[in-house]
Amino acid sequence: MPNNSSVSNTIFNTIACSVVGVLIWKMVEKQRKKNEKFSVVFVLGGPGSGKGTNCTKIVDKFGYTHLSAGDLLRDERNSGSKLAEMINNKIKEGLIVPAAVTVGLLHKAMIKSGAQKFLVDGFPRDPENLSCWEEKMAQHCNVKFLLYLECPEDEMMVRLLERGKTSGRNDDNAESIKKRFQTYINSTQPIIDHFRKMGKVREVNSNRDPDSVFTDVCKFF
Repeated sequence: MPNNSSVSNTIFNTIACSVVGVLIWKMVEKQRKKNEKFSVVFVLGGPGSGKGTNCTKIVDKFGYTHLSAGDLLRDERNSGSKLAEMINNKIKEGLIVPAAVTVGLLHKAMIKSGAQKFLVDGFPRDPENLSCWEEKMAQHCNVKFLLYLECPEDEMMVRLLERGKTSGRNDDNAESIKKRFQTYINSTQPIIDHFRKMGKVREVNSNRDPDSVFTDVCKFF
């Protein structure tokens, strides 16, 4: 019959092995998560097509983290940083901010969030954006697909002007909106075409009541 000392040693060794096993598992899991790529869904559509509204609903239903390229740029503009004046002028004129700035802000936000799946709203907006993303982020992210919200320009204008009454955004006015539409047509449509050729575009008609639009959006998640 084993003595009390032997039993105690056996129990101690069993507990010690269990603790070490848990610690090793946690280290492996931590390293796996560290090496795991972020999962990304791009969300594109004209200004006022419903990107923000649907992203909010996707976050609530499917647990994604929403990153708006425009919001990140506006936050940086208001931060008083060296980039603030340049970003402010670009947005006011309806122009696209240099890609490296936007990609850097997105990557920083992803790391800071601690999350793994992201909706990236309003990006990439032109070929330079896409090229910069692929150069700097391909090793960190897996783009699952591009959600494209299609909406007529006249309807988007109505929505943006209505939003401008309370949004406080300096680009929610008729002059800036027209410039944004032109930028979207010239620069963003080629991005949608690019992803369509890859079979990675999921298109939804957003010129309907919000519930119907989101019902169709859900089919892709």
